[in-house]
Amino acid sequence: MPSIAAQKRLLRTEAAKRREAAAADNDIGEKLIETFERTFDPPRGTAISGYYPIGAEANILPLLKNLRDKGYDVLLPVVLEPKKPLLFRRWSPSSEMRSGPYGILEPGTDAKADRPDLILAPLLAFDRKGNRLGYGGGFYDLSIESIRHHQPVLAVGVAYAAQEVPAVPHDASDTPLDHILTENGAIAPESGMQ
Repeated sequence: MPSIAAQKRLLRTEAAKRREAAAADNDIGEKLIETFERTFDPPRGTAISGYYPIGAEANILPLLKNLRDKGYDVLLPVVLEPKKPLLFRRWSPSSEMRSGPYGILEPGTDAKADRPDLILAPLLAFDRKGNRLGYGGGFYDLSIESIRHHQPVLAVGVAYAAQEVPAVPHDASDTPLDHILTENGAIAPESGMQ
């Protein structure tokens, strides 16, 4: 049987194609606002981290703008170094952005850093147990674990429903998600579709 790393590599290729096909005929942005509002009701002032979408990633910018308009502190991740947790900086639609090490837009150094209470994470594939397949850098796994040493944080994957697979290969270094948001609703791994 192939190693977990080899299984993940194979699934990444298939999952990227599946996500690209799902993105081609799906305007997920506004649907995520509805899904988030039906699933979560965090108190105002909660720090919520999103991501700046690239390629076929689910576009959460409409959701992030909506959350900011409602009084939430919205953060975006900043890559500092490989194999290190992400730094999270405050973001608004008017924030000055810069291209990070992987070509992803990040808030500049003038934006205040903070720890999120809720992380909205991109992914390539997920399963009903909350396992997430990312790009292989381990940034979100490291970041969630690091934050949990200081405070609770809710880990939420954001995906097209078509990105669901029967099982994501995982090991002890992988941190499971608490929820997954899709255009069809929210999935809570312990209890299934909400």
